[in-house]
Amino acid sequence: MHEVEVSGFVQATPTEVERALSPARIVEYEGSFQVEDVTETGSGWLVTVSGGGLEFTVRFEPREDGYHYDQEGGPLETMETTLTYEPEDEGTRVRLRSRVSMGSPPAAITDRFAGWKRRGELRRALSNLAADVE
Repeated sequence: MHEVEVSGFVQATPTEVERALSPARIVEYEGSFQVEDVTETGSGWLVTVSGGGLEFTVRFEPREDGYHYDQEGGPLETMETTLTYEPEDEGTRVRLRSRVSMGSPPAAITDRFAGWKRRGELRRALSNLAADVE
């Protein structure tokens, strides 16, 4: 298992950040997959995504300060992410923290590679969010 985190300041209020975020929009901000379908459940949303010859589901649960989401049946053995935001100075601090595992040996190498790719997706998500709200 490899953990990665990306944090950044966004020149927008927490309310503006909250309005810009939705499960589908988060997937779009990350930029690796396209949203095919969004189904609301009693505890959150199931987002069907596709790309690169793959199709799988990402389960999103709302939190008071953001979202927690993980893949179901996707390319990785484990991929779970927490996105949080909180007021800071005249804007908002946004954090994306993810745990990933490819589930194939040697884990020290494959999980590090998965983490490297995931960090790029999280950076892209933060950059795209900032571009939308600033």
